[in-house]
Amino acid sequence: MKDKLVRILSVLFLIITQVGCDQVSKKIVREKIEYHENISIYKDNLILTKVENEGAFLSLGSELPPGTRAVVLSIFPAIIVLLAFWFLISQKDLTNSLIIGLSCIIGGGIGNLIDRILYGSVTDFMHINLGGIFRTGIFNVADLSIMAGIFLTMIPMLFSKAPAESPKENQ
Repeated sequence: MKDKLVRILSVLFLIITQVGCDQVSKKIVREKIEYHENISIYKDNLILTKVENEGAFLSLGSELPPGTRAVVLSIFPAIIVLLAFWFLISQKDLTNSLIIGLSCIIGGGIGNLIDRILYGSVTDFMHINLGGIFRTGIFNVADLSIMAGIFLTMIPMLFSKAPAESPKENQ
């Protein structure tokens, strides 16, 4: 029982930290940066620029009718977040990487859901441009949490050894 309580408190701490960092950063951006203003943080490689994203990743779904968009981008993700939280709490033999990864995904998902519920869109503000090598769309801290969480949940799959085939018996 003590282990389960420690896990629940740890997961809640991680989720609340993710949501808090996301919401604080978005509040600062909403108050201090004008829409489409470009602020260079490091040369032209890391730029802050405030936009409102009514869609999902790369504005996917922004053209959907409002009712459909609400279901696809708010209700469905809320159900996924609740199911992921239930999974974290109910499963006993999860790796630390999976626990932390799912907590990051849940926290990032909640951060973006808060925006959709309160503002009808998600505030995005970071952009990375490394020339021809790497370039992102505009994203936020919740998106970073989600991407880090996806990476962490994939670590066990990437580094686990495939089960050895059983030797065939000579006949």
